[in-house]
Amino acid sequence: MTGHSHQHAFASLRPRQREGLVLAGRRNFLKASLAGIAGLSLPALLKARAAAAESGRPMSHKSVILLWMAGGPSHIDTWDSKPERPDINRGPFGVTQTKLPGIVICEHLPKQAAMLDRFTIIRSVDARDSNHEPNKVFQTGNRAAEPRLNPKADDYPALASLVARHHGPNHPAMSPYVAFMKSQTHLAFAGLLGKEYDPFIANKATKLPVYTDVGGDTGQTTGADLFHMPLGISAERIRDRRTLLAEFDQLRNEVDQSGQMEAMDHCSQMALELLIGRRAQEAFDLSREPEKTRERFGKHLWCQQAMLARRLVEAGAAFVTLDLSYHTASGTWDTHGDNIPPYGGITRGLGPLLPLFDHLITTLVSDLEEHGLLDEVLVIAMGEFGRTPNMGTQGSTDGRDHWPVVMSMCLAGGGLRHGQVIGSTEADGAQIKSRSVTPGDLAATIFQHMGVPLDVTYEDNQGRPHYVVENGRPIKELF
Repeated sequence: MTGHSHQHAFASLRPRQREGLVLAGRRNFLKASLAGIAGLSLPALLKARAAAAESGRPMSHKSVILLWMAGGPSHIDTWDSKPERPDINRGPFGVTQTKLPGIVICEHLPKQAAMLDRFTIIRSVDARDSNHEPNKVFQTGNRAAEPRLNPKADDYPALASLVARHHGPNHPAMSPYVAFMKSQTHLAFAGLLGKEYDPFIANKATKLPVYTDVGGDTGQTTGADLFHMPLGISAERIRDRRTLLAEFDQLRNEVDQSGQMEAMDHCSQMALELLIGRRAQEAFDLSREPEKTRERFGKHLWCQQAMLARRLVEAGAAFVTLDLSYHTASGTWDTHGDNIPPYGGITRGLGPLLPLFDHLITTLVSDLEEHGLLDEVLVIAMGEFGRTPNMGTQGSTDGRDHWPVVMSMCLAGGGLRHGQVIGSTEADGAQIKSRSVTPGDLAATIFQHMGVPLDVTYEDNQGRPHYVVENGRPIKELF
C-alpha cells in the first residue's frame, strides 16, 4: 500500500521483495496479498459483521461522507458573511441571498445558496485546541487529540474508525472506513483501536487525475493497479480454497502475533472476496457511471472523488473521507496570504476554491438524492478551525491566520432536519454569540446517525475504559 509512512502489520513478510529465483508463484502472491489486505482494514470489517450477527441487530445502511477542507476555511468568507462590516473584516467577497429568507452566504457559493433548504449551516462551532498537521481534534471529536499539546493524542481513534468497529461496513465485501488522502497528517487514524481500523487509503484503487500542489492538472492519472493480479495469477487459481488455507497456515509463523492473522484465519473466504471479488473493484470503476453523471460532476480531481464517495457508500462503505487538498503541507484551505506560497490569500487562494466546492457539494447532494441515498448518507463539510476576523496577518494584505475560537461547518442528508442556520457569532465574527457546538457534539451527532451507542467505550494500553463520546451531545436541532 502507498500513502502510509508507517509500516503495515505484515511488513516482516517483505511482500515487495523477490526471494531468490522467483516465479510468479502462489507464495509470493500470498505475501503481497496479505500486506494489501491489512490496508483494507479486513479485521475491522469481519469483526463488526460478526458482532452484529451475534447481537441479533441488523446492519443499517447509514453512512457518512466527510468533505475535509484541509487547512481551515475562513468562516467569514464562506458561510458567516459580515456584509455590513469594514473591508478589513468583511473581506473582498460580496454575498448572495439564499433560499432561506434573510440568510446570506458568500457570493461564490450561489448553487448552495439556491438549495440551502437541504443544508444546515452551523456558525458557532467551538474549535479551541484544534490544530493541523496532524488534523485530529474534529476527526476524533476530542479536544485532547492535539499532538502539539498532548503526547498521547495519537491514541484517540478517529470517529470513522469507531464507526468501523461498532457499526462496520454495510456490505461484507467493502471496507468500512475509506479515505482519499493527500497527506497522512490530514487524517485521523485508529489509535488505540488498532491498525485494523485504520482507513483503506483508496488513491491507488482507481484512475484519478494528478494535480500539482497549487491545483494544476498535470494531464497524468494514477495507475489504479491496486486490484490487479500479479502476472500469471488468475482468479481461478486463487479460488482453490483448500490449498490457499494450507499456505496461509504455513505463513503463520512469519507474521506478527498482533491478532490480525487470527482474524483472517477465521474469515479467509471473505478476505479472498475482498481481493478477487467484483464489488469493491466495480465501486472504484468510474467508467461504469453513466456519461451524463460523469459530465455533471466534471473532470476535476475532487469532483471525481466525490462521485466515487457516492459509489462507495452505495456499495457498502460506512464512512468515506475526502482530503480536499492539493498539497501535503497544512492544506489548501490554509489561506495565510499571497506572500506565503503555496497557500495564497483570500482573493487568489480561497477565491478559486469556492466555485469548485460549490459545484462539488451541491452535485454530490443532488446525486445522492437521485440515487435514493440522501436520507441514509450524512454529508459533512468542515476544516480544523476558522480564520482571523481581520485580514492582513503575517505581513500579507489579504490573508487570514488560524482562528480556533470559532468556525463554521455545513451538513446535509442523513434524514436529519435541514434548512436552518444553527448558532451565531458576534458582529465581527470573532466570538461565538449563541449556541456553541463542540467537537464532542459532532461526535455524538455522527454516532447517533450511525446507530453507535453513545455510552460504548474502548480501552487504553492499561485496560482503562474511555467513552467514545466525551463532553458532547447530539445536536438537538438536527433530530
